[in-house]
Amino acid sequence: QVQFVESGGGLVQAGGSLRLSCAASGIPFSGNYIGWYRQAPGKQRDVVARISSAGAFTYYAESVKGRFTISRDNAKKTVYLQMNSLKPEDTAVYYCNRVPSVNNWGQGTQVTVSS
Repeated sequence: QVQFVESGGGLVQAGGSLRLSCAASGIPFSGNYIGWYRQAPGKQRDVVARISSAGAFTYYAESVKGRFTISRDNAKKTVYLQMNSLKPEDTAVYYCNRVPSVNNWGQGTQVTVSS
């Protein structure tokens, strides 16, 4: 029943910026963080950022600290990921989901960073 629709990905040069959006429906926030995950070819899907229901608490993976910012608009049921100073190693498909995740993944949005 919980659904996530990701958008905003694209091709960007190293050092550039993108803002991803995740539109959520159903009951995505019940006692859980919501987060952004990414999966690069040949690698596992990992959490890169998460945010609490009220937006008071955030977490970032070490690899993206200082470069990515997660935020949310509860009225719009939308979570954002502002990505600055992008690096080629950020290239991946980005997904949003609850943390811990539920087994109802969206299509994700492709982010490609050229070197």
